[in-house]
Amino acid sequence: MITVKLPAHLRNLAEVTDTVHVEVEGPVTARSVLDALEAAYPALRGTVRDHATGKRRAFVRFYVGQQDISHDPLDRPLPAEVATGDEPFAIIGAMSGG
Repeated sequence: MITVKLPAHLRNLAEVTDTVHVEVEGPVTARSVLDALEAAYPALRGTVRDHATGKRRAFVRFYVGQQDISHDPLDRPLPAEVATGDEPFAIIGAMSGG
């Protein structure tokens, strides 16, 4: 069971109040976690990734622990701590400007 932390606006769309848990079949990658998340919470489809390209949307970041994995390939295996549920997969809304 994978633990996923969502920013407030995505929690509102998914109608959840806290972290969510998803089941991933096969290798645990950012893509498989996002696929499971969108299957479990259809309101999130297209909010994290573009519908057509499947690429991460601008101003959305992925974190595992303190590490930003936003620019890593989506099919790169995530650390074992994420697969076991000990460490969450965090989706963070980024900001720009100064």
